[in-house]
Amino acid sequence: MKKLSTFVFCCLLLLAACGRQPGALTHIRLPLGYIPNVQFAPLYVAVEKGYFAEAGIEVEFDYSFETDAVALVGAGDLQFAVVSGEQVLLARAQGLPVVYVAAWFQQYPVSVVALADKGIRTPADLRGQTIGLPGLYGANYIGLRALLHAGGLTEADVTLDSIGYTQVESLATGRDPVVSVYTANEPVQLRARGYELTELRVADYVQLASNGLITNEKTIAENPDLVRRMVSAFLRGIADTLADPETAYQISTKYVEGLAADDDVQKQVLATSIELWKTDRLGATNPAAWENMQTVLLNMGLLTSPLDLSQAYTNEFIP
Repeated sequence: MKKLSTFVFCCLLLLAACGRQPGALTHIRLPLGYIPNVQFAPLYVAVEKGYFAEAGIEVEFDYSFETDAVALVGAGDLQFAVVSGEQVLLARAQGLPVVYVAAWFQQYPVSVVALADKGIRTPADLRGQTIGLPGLYGANYIGLRALLHAGGLTEADVTLDSIGYTQVESLATGRDPVVSVYTANEPVQLRARGYELTELRVADYVQLASNGLITNEKTIAENPDLVRRMVSAFLRGIADTLADPETAYQISTKYVEGLAADDDVQKQVLATSIELWKTDRLGATNPAAWENMQTVLLNMGLLTSPLDLSQAYTNEFIP
């Protein structure tokens, strides 16, 4: 593993060097979704260590809704965004020519958690439960539906409570006995408050296409070198964060206001995130994950017919 990781890192360095462009940097507005967060450490690292600049790119982070980002990339108004895998398939079903070009999360980052005394040990135990989640959209909803399917259940077997992003408070106050959460976020916060949890990770039951870098067909056709340079800098940031989480954390304090005030919890958020990124080949996406994701979306009725998945993602820009 160590030799392989070293080889991949050297390839990234070589690609970045080959991609350097003289003159002005190409400005890229990069939607990330959510808000500034330590989970975006690899991107902060790539900026601070000059990896984007070496690739001839100046990055402006845009914290906005995933659906908006996909629409803008699909329309050609933006060249790149970081989004979850289901958004790619839903967009392509609407005729938006987005393409997933680099995987970031190798495991789908959604869990369902309950207080330990509730006896929720398997997905089948969710039958009859009220489950809090932000709403009937996004990764929390997709992941929950995948988990229900793994337990032989449907949405009709549970009660869903749309609570916005208040899962920690809803579980702590007893409003909802079960909540759908991001694996690296709310479970860490709840355990830090002393709650004993049972956690069902979606990734333990099914492999789904997760968060990664997207572009569009036009950019790939007209400027593949830009895509290659963007992917290279992106992956160098991930590689460095995996190799040195402490430095990545310290860099993140420049980008995430108040991060140092909650050091222990936020460092655990980063550590948990890192476990979801690990792989032998950074950036590569698994075709089986896309097949599984399409199956989930078809079962949910969010897709009415299968897509040509070979058009939805590519590994051609991965070292």
